[in-house]
Amino acid sequence: MKKENDDGKKSGFKTLLLSVVLSSPGPLILGLGLTVGRSSTQISDFTRRSAELLAIIASFVVYCITNGKKPMEELRKKKIECNSNIFVGIIMCISGISMIILALVSNNEDKGNVIPALAIAFSGVVANTLFWRKYSALYKENGNVILEAQARLYGAKSIVDTCITLSLFVVALFPGKPISYYFDMVGSIMVSAYMIRSGIKTIIQSKNRKKSINFTNF
Repeated sequence: MKKENDDGKKSGFKTLLLSVVLSSPGPLILGLGLTVGRSSTQISDFTRRSAELLAIIASFVVYCITNGKKPMEELRKKKIECNSNIFVGIIMCISGISMIILALVSNNEDKGNVIPALAIAFSGVVANTLFWRKYSALYKENGNVILEAQARLYGAKSIVDTCITLSLFVVALFPGKPISYYFDMVGSIMVSAYMIRSGIKTIIQSKNRKKSINFTNF
């Protein structure tokens, strides 16, 4: 049993580390892409990925602390994990709100070259779907709430990247046309709404779990 737990912890650690490594280049590449493209969906995607990278790094650090070799009191461990998940939820909400603002203030000007962002978004659909399945499987195996939050985050990310891919594809196909403007705006709003919904769900669930922990301890 102990060996299975250790293997589960190692698998969780490796998956989170891989998430950090693969997520890190996204904001940088999209940031460079903004020098040639000005799509509101593209800007929204850059904002979203930057915020999500921060959340993933925070989750990785917390996972290392709570599942390290040094023993930690179970109650303290659960509270730290809940706080980490609340932070992830807040980041998701902030990301969604920022995208709505950017979508509403955008105008119907030429969006420039959105191909770099389109390539990143399509890659994200594939990678995030794989991570979502992996985190879901790991959570079922050991019940770690950090992995549960990551499964929800990556599930949202895979759906969001699908919407962004479709939106940017239309923008690239019909540059400067009214249809690309409306698709661009609708894409941003859909992304925003889903991220906010997922973030609120994560926050509420984590707060309820934290209350349950405090009540049990009392």
